Amino acid sequence: MTVSRLREIQAIAVDRTGGSADAAHDPEILRLENMDTDIAPPPEALAATHEAISRDDCNSYLPFTGHTSLRQAAAGHVSRMSGVSYDWKRQCIISAGGLAGILNTLLALLEPGDEVITHDPIYVGLLNRIRLAGGVPKFVPLEPTSGGWRMDRGALGHAASPRTRVLLMVNPSFPTGAVLTREDWAAIAEFCRSNHAWLVYDAALERILFDAHPYIHPASLPGMADLTITVGCVSKEYRMIGWRVGWIVGPSQILADIASVSMANVVCPVGIAMPGAEAALIGSDADVSSAVAEWQRRRDVMLEELADLPVIRPGGGWCLLTDTSKLGLDPEIAAQELLEKGKVATTPMVNWGSERAGTYLRFVFANEPIVRLRSLRERMRRAWRI
Repeated sequence: MTVSRLREIQAIAVDRTGGSADAAHDPEILRLENMDTDIAPPPEALAATHEAISRDDCNSYLPFTGHTSLRQAAAGHVSRMSGVSYDWKRQCIISAGGLAGILNTLLALLEPGDEVITHDPIYVGLLNRIRLAGGVPKFVPLEPTSGGWRMDRGALGHAASPRTRVLLMVNPSFPTGAVLTREDWAAIAEFCRSNHAWLVYDAALERILFDAHPYIHPASLPGMADLTITVGCVSKEYRMIGWRVGWIVGPSQILADIASVSMANVVCPVGIAMPGAEAALIGSDADVSSAVAEWQRRRDVMLEELADLPVIRPGGGWCLLTDTSKLGLDPEIAAQELLEKGKVATTPMVNWGSERAGTYLRFVFANEPIVRLRSLRERMRRAWRI
């Protein structure tokens, strides 16, 4: 019998599609199903990681909250991004990746039945962590428009209840690529202040912004430094997925609780991965800017390839969505036919939010070069005959 905390945990579908693509052993398959990228990590991060393998201090359980120098670098990074001065000793701990940081944070914030407001569509892995922590997801819709996704700010107030405890926001949002405007952030900040709710800010993609969208850190807004918990990682911007290093930065009183959860859960971060993460954080911002420019070029090619289809323009991130229901196609069937007949691996959005999210098919454009992405429309014609 499945224990109660797992009864609402949903399948992600990425592993199923990825497994089928792996089993085919076919290099022709476009790998657009998983949040990977073929752009290499920063050279200084690779060098620091190689050197760390022989370091005794990188083969230790201690410190439980992460290497001192990495905590200093992470706190400094969030301080620069937000304009808020964070003390690395009391306001920063290192986690075993961003999602582990999200789970540990939610475990420190939620009582069973507390509600967590987030976007719709949203990554099912975040929803699963809300549920594992005893929370109940509540959705604020992201609406497709001709210019991209827009948050339904009016729905934010309607989502509030006496059980509202947390807003969990990803910006750019994942998987839509929606970028929150200054007005969106102002509404979120007012909601948090009025409802005494925490803002858990998933910053994994925060600088992957296209079309000159301005960068805004929510802790910089009036009254939000005391309510914002920033969870970041090196997985996306620095392309260091396999390192599993993240950080949690926020008010000292709640960071002490999150540290207790972290030590009871994962015990400590990955020792040999931390020097590489530190090297990335203290390196040049030009490395991130160069990667973002390449991802925007790939995004633009994807939009060209899919120009005659119901695709919603992402303002950032690594992926875009198309509404296959408008083509008369169930997204799960569409994904299967696209893999079998067009040799394109994608992910149907079943379980990635409310039922309305289940009409979409996700394409990740971060893991294939432009020359291969330019074959996408022809592959779709073969698969779907449209």
